[in-house]
Amino acid sequence: MDASNNGESGDQVGIRVDSNPDDHTDALGSAGSAGNSVLVTGSSHPYGTGAIGQLANGYSSPSSSYRKNVAKMVTDRHAAEYNMRHKNRGMALIFNHEHFEVPTLKSRAGTNVDCENLTRVLKQLDFEVTVYKDCRYKDILRTIEYAASQNHADSDCILVAILSHGEMGYIYAKDTQYKLENIWSFFTANHCPSLAGKPKLFFIQACQGDRLDGGVTMQRSQTETDGDSSMSYKIPVHADFLIAYSTVPGFYSWRNTTRGSWFMQSLCAELAANGKRLDILTLLTFVCQRVAVDFESCTPDTPEMHQQKQIPCITTMLTRILHFRDKQSVPAGRV
Repeated sequence: MDASNNGESGDQVGIRVDSNPDDHTDALGSAGSAGNSVLVTGSSHPYGTGAIGQLANGYSSPSSSYRKNVAKMVTDRHAAEYNMRHKNRGMALIFNHEHFEVPTLKSRAGTNVDCENLTRVLKQLDFEVTVYKDCRYKDILRTIEYAASQNHADSDCILVAILSHGEMGYIYAKDTQYKLENIWSFFTANHCPSLAGKPKLFFIQACQGDRLDGGVTMQRSQTETDGDSSMSYKIPVHADFLIAYSTVPGFYSWRNTTRGSWFMQSLCAELAANGKRLDILTLLTFVCQRVAVDFESCTPDTPEMHQQKQIPCITTMLTRILHFRDKQSVPAGRV
């Protein structure tokens, strides 16, 4: 049922609008699910439920800030780039959700294509990839807790990808919804000191709400302090995280039933073409460009969902430039 394409897109962006009747949202599985979205308001979430809001709302209690947390320095204080010269690139955990026990959630056709493509490109970038299929929430927590408890001293970083349905501020496991903060909080510097000062990357393919983006047609017409030290230094416990959502808070995320989601298609294409050439934020900028320019929904039988657009949302707390350089060309060792 795919719309025909006049040739595949190459490594350049902006040369094709991919309109497909097999594109679906990653919300509750249907266009009629708008009334089921979970909106969390009130004093319990004063900063909102988006990526930044979840960080603020989930911040550890004041009493915990008085604990003395110490981790090994893996990068010079003012180094421009992360130290990616460890023995291993690191773990990559992919939670792939196709089928659900929640009655309102439809199966996510096309997600296995995303999973296979992502697995392939991450292995090319030297990650040790493990895929978890249709996990219940308790199994996800158990897996994440185990990963955070490991010694990552010989690893450059860690990566977690979640492919699932979602709503505003929530992601779905096989059996229930949960907040992303329940996952990434295991890897903060105070909880996982062997990853302190190292990149912690999260890629989330899921809806963040039920709003649609009709797009806009474009026509031609346009604090610093003195002193330096190479001695020990402190970093915030939430430093060095990057969370890349497939869409902005409040909006649908689209997925093609045969080719996979727009976001994962674009992410995998960029990682394959430029994963070892471009730094991660430059690369993700081009991922955003691919999604924004190359894709548009094609659902003429459902006019309200027809010709809709999408833009990923990148929340970064990275403190240095991140390059996935070729492991074989970089000598082992630490700064």
